[in-house]
Amino acid sequence: MNITGFFVHRPVTTVLTMAGLFLFGIIAYRQLPVSALPTVDYPTLQVAASLTGASPDTMANSVALPLEKEFSSIAGLDSMTSTSSLGATQISLQFTLDRDIDSVAQDVQAAISAAQRRLPNNLTTPPYYRKVNPADLPIFYLALTSETLPLTEVSEFADTTLSQRISTLPGVAQVSLYGRQNPSVRVKVDPHSLAVNNLSLEDVELAVQQHNPNLPTGYLLSRSRMISLETPERSPNAKSFRSIVVAQKNGVPIRLDELARVVDGPENDLVAAWFNNVRGVVLAIQRQPGSNTIAVADAIREILPNLKQLLPAATELEVLYDRSQSIRESVKDVQLTLLFSLLLVVLVIYLFLGNASATLIPSLALPISLVGVFPIMLYLHMSINIITLMALTLSVGFVVDDAIVMLENISRHMEEEGLSPWQATLIGGRQIAFTILSMTLSLAAVFIPVLFMGGILGRLLHEFAIAIMASVLLSGVVSLSLTPMLCSRLLKPHQDKRRPNWLIRGSEAVFLAMRRGYASSLDWSLKHRRLVLLLFLLMAGWSIQVGNTMPKGFMPSEDTGQLLCFTETEQEIGYEAMVERQRAVAAIISADPGVAIAMSFIGGGAVQTSLNSGRVFVRLKPMDQRPHADEIVKRLRPQLARIPGIKAFIQNLPVIRVGTQLTKSQYQFTLQGTDTGELYSWSEKVEKTLRELPGFLNVTSDVQLAKPQALVEIDRDKADTLGITPEKLEKTLYAAFGPKQISTIYAPSNQYALLLEVDEPFRTDPSVLSLLQVRGANNTLIPLDAIARISRSVGPASISHLGQLPAVTLSFDLAPGLSLGQAIEAINKARASMGMPDTIAASFQGSAQVFQSSLAGMGWLLGLAVLVIYLVLGMLYESYIHPLTILSGLPAAGLGALLTLKFFGLELNLYGFVGLIMLIGIVKKNAIMMIDFAIEAQRREALPPREAIHQACLLRFRPILMTTLAALLGALPLMLGGGIGAELRQPLGISMVGGLMLSQLLTLFTTPVIYLAMDRFTHHGKGS
Repeated sequence: MNITGFFVHRPVTTVLTMAGLFLFGIIAYRQLPVSALPTVDYPTLQVAASLTGASPDTMANSVALPLEKEFSSIAGLDSMTSTSSLGATQISLQFTLDRDIDSVAQDVQAAISAAQRRLPNNLTTPPYYRKVNPADLPIFYLALTSETLPLTEVSEFADTTLSQRISTLPGVAQVSLYGRQNPSVRVKVDPHSLAVNNLSLEDVELAVQQHNPNLPTGYLLSRSRMISLETPERSPNAKSFRSIVVAQKNGVPIRLDELARVVDGPENDLVAAWFNNVRGVVLAIQRQPGSNTIAVADAIREILPNLKQLLPAATELEVLYDRSQSIRESVKDVQLTLLFSLLLVVLVIYLFLGNASATLIPSLALPISLVGVFPIMLYLHMSINIITLMALTLSVGFVVDDAIVMLENISRHMEEEGLSPWQATLIGGRQIAFTILSMTLSLAAVFIPVLFMGGILGRLLHEFAIAIMASVLLSGVVSLSLTPMLCSRLLKPHQDKRRPNWLIRGSEAVFLAMRRGYASSLDWSLKHRRLVLLLFLLMAGWSIQVGNTMPKGFMPSEDTGQLLCFTETEQEIGYEAMVERQRAVAAIISADPGVAIAMSFIGGGAVQTSLNSGRVFVRLKPMDQRPHADEIVKRLRPQLARIPGIKAFIQNLPVIRVGTQLTKSQYQFTLQGTDTGELYSWSEKVEKTLRELPGFLNVTSDVQLAKPQALVEIDRDKADTLGITPEKLEKTLYAAFGPKQISTIYAPSNQYALLLEVDEPFRTDPSVLSLLQVRGANNTLIPLDAIARISRSVGPASISHLGQLPAVTLSFDLAPGLSLGQAIEAINKARASMGMPDTIAASFQGSAQVFQSSLAGMGWLLGLAVLVIYLVLGMLYESYIHPLTILSGLPAAGLGALLTLKFFGLELNLYGFVGLIMLIGIVKKNAIMMIDFAIEAQRREALPPREAIHQACLLRFRPILMTTLAALLGALPLMLGGGIGAELRQPLGISMVGGLMLSQLLTLFTTPVIYLAMDRFTHHGKGS
């Protein structure tokens, strides 16, 4: 059956079908969402709980462990990490990609309910969850400042209005307030005044609670009406509480302001946020896993005008950072790269064909094949992102191949046999249809194994594979339908052999010279077949050797215009000293000429941090005004290292952050063990070893074991005699130094804490405990130092778990030139030489863990891709041997790609690996065109194998050269392009260009030689 003849005889059907496909493609394109990358987020939830004043040990044992035991039974749980610090526990749950985040949330809530009975009854905040990955950075930052209003009022507006409105937007996971200064009333007690008046902290607490009730008062009901009873609330300020009577002494009331300073102040006075050295409140907005960054950012910007109208007077709201801007710029750069590739490929076609109408025919295959992919993408819930656009950009180079082969074969019949366009189309189309079918199906089949990949790599490459396969299959359809139909009507016989202009004449002369040179070189290679085969085997071995020794990485470092700096000081540092050093770090970063805005935080936020740590988020200037982000990091590191008393860990944020831990450095290595003493000891040894390894930077640990502690040891016998229980002692300590929330002030739009603590002069040293008194038996007040003694010690600032075991995470960065694969190998060697006991388990986490698992899968994926092509080609050609001949060009392509990456100083990462898969599909096209013609010549014309393959090589030289140049120029803009995201595209373009150049040069000679060897082997086998 002549497939092409059907469409040649039905031009209206053909045109309308293609026009409809193009129209629906345009409509689908306008509806597709835009994002940076395909949805690669693991379903992740964060569970948090707090118990103010509880030690890290208490939080880990009484809060984290009961919850972890329940969570561990949830199906699909991939990893569970927890961090317990002073008064807070956070548990991050990451599930497999096949779990739906909403169903996961239901399971987590059920687990929280089941664990509730084993949790402390007095939790300040019971466990709750959010659909957010704590390792993901916020996608949007807003700064709220005022030159006249106090920060407490600014913070209240941010909390009650801005945060609440933004949190309701679709895709928003949480809005964190950095520098939050929630209003509160603080009762700062003077222990001396209490002692003079024979009162305790418990008396003050009870009096305040009794004078600030919020109880129902009922109603009056008569036959004709009902009247509710109300008691007026106190004003939510310190003044209304100062006159509270705490006790009576000789008939004289003792009021609260005689015992304490009652002041308005922030609920947490140990947090602060600045941007460009201006104090304020920063709103950091995080998206839900799986939501579209651009859609969320657009929704925020849409409501900003309404929010600004609600601002109090003298208050300003400013957008500090919008992640969607860099995504849009990156996508725009890839779209321009796609357009440039289109123009280059059309130019190649014109230079080879020398005719505008002939150039139009295969050029139409480009937009139809590419635009026709968009309805498929919309149906499969894909997006316009860097990966899919790179797939379409690469498709430009080879979706036109089928149309070129069809056009060239029809034109050859017209020129050599003098046939009319109609006759040449029917004969040439029928002759070449099987070749096009083989090329199309075998290229699409390359990506079948990719569709079955799991994990984050599978998610990344899934949309890439679908876009490539769809465009390839559509190009095959267009080449068998629209292309021959247009050829039959637009092609003109060449009456004049001269080309119309000097450019075409020059390109034709170059081509003929190349063809003559190829003909003589081909004759030589066919005469010296054994030498060529030997060189082929050596090249295959070389490619395997280069592949094994090639430095391997996960994802290239991308310049997204943002940096993150973690800071850390000694563990006993005070608030004022921490502020001073943190601002020194921010000042140096802000002074860099490449920095636009630096936002500095200490204290709370999305992730609970201790007082001795902080963060600086950096937004860089546009790329045309600064060097690469890695260069800025490189020049900032020595400057930050010179600041005394503080360590700064600055990093260029990866485009994909894998895992749930936001560590000071990019890569994580985790140790686990049941014996915490042994675990901490070995973590110090491993950390020291990593610091000594060449190329390892910013090696640090999440363990802080030198947190100063004052141990209050009670004499239980004496305390029992005096009627004082340990519970009463701990409550007194909490009331003095908590600060303890003893009551809640209710206002129309918010609630405020009423906090109890001793005044500042009595909070500086443990010796103040001698001034505190506890009411014992017979209503007597007993000084604390009479029943307890104080000793100094140190302890952990936080306790981390991985799974349910205590864990220590070591993080590190890598110097330029050291790949992640080399770093993992170095760590494994160092670990083996240290003799670490079996009781300590070690594993890589985050990007390093995914790299380890993907590295093993890459080789299998390449092997499966080759196997699938062999199976498809074997079925198409009904041969076991010819597929091997067709695949013989792969070693040259792989060697060219690897050597080119090496020449440019790049490692073999995910995108370079994708280039290798692409080469498997493209390179075998050349062999198919040669071998298909040679087989046909042997069958129909009874030519001997040598003459058949010789004739096939020369006749197919033009389409082979055209298709290879088209694919090469399609990948060239990826290799040379700049802008945001260029680091992702360049390895792919470089591997494609290098592989195509070397394979084109070598396979034109090795393929015919291998064809003859295989043919001889086949005949020898038949003779046997």
